[in-house]
Amino acid sequence: MSDTLKPGLCATSRVEVDRDRTIGFMGEDLRVYSTPSLLYDVEVACRNLLLPHVGEGKDSVGTRVEFDHVGATLLGMWVEITVKLAVVNGPAVTFEFTARDAVEEVARGKHNRFIVGLEKTAQRLQAKRAKAGLA
Repeated sequence: MSDTLKPGLCATSRVEVDRDRTIGFMGEDLRVYSTPSLLYDVEVACRNLLLPHVGEGKDSVGTRVEFDHVGATLLGMWVEITVKLAVVNGPAVTFEFTARDAVEEVARGKHNRFIVGLEKTAQRLQAKRAKAGLA
């Protein structure tokens, strides 16, 4: 890991809420940003902030989420997701995040990630694949 991986790193990304990111079970007129899609977009924002600081051959995986989805964002709106690195404890990191659309805050919470080596992770997953009879 790089010496640049320190608490306080922050980034904001903007997501357009397209049809694939919305729920449809309440009907066409009530399509809003789905919680699973918003959570995925938060995870991507956190990972993207980490990548330049973890070194070649490393990535990160999500391990925990505290997530409050507090406002509905309509199909066709944008959402800005701001992630801030709050804690670095070796390979374990914690982010705080907020998301807001053009009108209001729509989500806030914390997200934990763990920095992993790709080669070691591939070996571990191959061993699990073999144990599961999927090899």
